[in-house]
Amino acid sequence: MLSVKNISKSFAQRGTVLDNLCLEVETGDTIAIMGPSGSGKTTFMNIMGLLDKPDAGEILFKGGSISNFSESESAAYRNMNIGFVFQDHLLLPYMNVYQNIFLPLLAAKYSKTQYPDKRLYINELMVRSGIYDLKNKYPSQISGGEAQRVALVRALVNKPSVLLADEPTGSLDAKNSELMGDLLLEMNREYSISLILATHSIDIANKMKKKFHLVEGKLV
Repeated sequence: MLSVKNISKSFAQRGTVLDNLCLEVETGDTIAIMGPSGSGKTTFMNIMGLLDKPDAGEILFKGGSISNFSESESAAYRNMNIGFVFQDHLLLPYMNVYQNIFLPLLAAKYSKTQYPDKRLYINELMVRSGIYDLKNKYPSQISGGEAQRVALVRALVNKPSVLLADEPTGSLDAKNSELMGDLLLEMNREYSISLILATHSIDIANKMKKKFHLVEGKLV
């Protein structure tokens, strides 16, 4: 479904970060990418999500090249096909939980007739993730673990094909890290979403079907 071919990326101060890196992602895959800070995990995730461009190489999505998309094409591709979960939940403090989750639907510009079904799907996701009772609370009123679950549901509202999770448990304690890892896998199984997870956690990485280490710009 998603194919990364010979991706390279360098920075002036860091040198080569990704060196002819390749990865094949199948529908429903669960993939862990491990490596120390500075190894290029976030750079790689950003390139797969079209938040950054590689210096060389090609990215294919369902057989078609997306490497040379314009900014507007990249934004449309991300909104409809890619879900992002970061170490920081990035919830908007002046919106309540439900409003934060609903926001990507506005960006997707659905018709008014489509919104009832979308609202039902949001409610389903909130119930499954255990945050339905938090819908009227604001980010400052919920815990870090709850905020990450809100961020996950927000990432799933447009039914993406791929979920990119960049250190989603990095700011959580051990209990909430385990809960978050289990929830990611539950969403992967239930909705057939391909999960690509950048993590330092060996425990979470071991739950994935495929596990790679990013070493000297390559996945091994």
